[in-house]
Amino acid sequence: MRRLRPALTMLACLAPVASQAAVDVPICYNYGCVTETVVRFPEDDLRSLQRQLRAANSAAEERAIVAEVIGWMYREAGKQSPIHADRGGNFADEGVDGRMDCIDHANSTTRLLGVLEARGALRFHKLMPQARRTTVVLFHAKI
Repeated sequence: MRRLRPALTMLACLAPVASQAAVDVPICYNYGCVTETVVRFPEDDLRSLQRQLRAANSAAEERAIVAEVIGWMYREAGKQSPIHADRGGNFADEGVDGRMDCIDHANSTTRLLGVLEARGALRFHKLMPQARRTTVVLFHAKI
């Protein structure tokens, strides 16, 4: 047991390093968050995004940078998942694997922002729970 103790201590010290290697984020798609795929953001990329956000000197500047950062994260997610097939609106990509509606975007964007917030990258904003605008939810039903 005494011989194992140094090895176990070494493994315990390496565990935080391994957990910093990448962040996995589930991304929703196919309307209504019906399908999810986990995408991975390497630590180096996340540090780069944090540096970009640190350049903000005001809430308005941070929002502009967040828009660019989230766009970049979606492009990267599109390389790892079928969401690259998503098109604007809900009719241009009808039936395509990877299509996204407002529910998919709301959930996925909230998760991406959560990664940034958890890393302390948001200085002027705080992520809040999603809110519904109405009690009646009409999903993208065909009439």
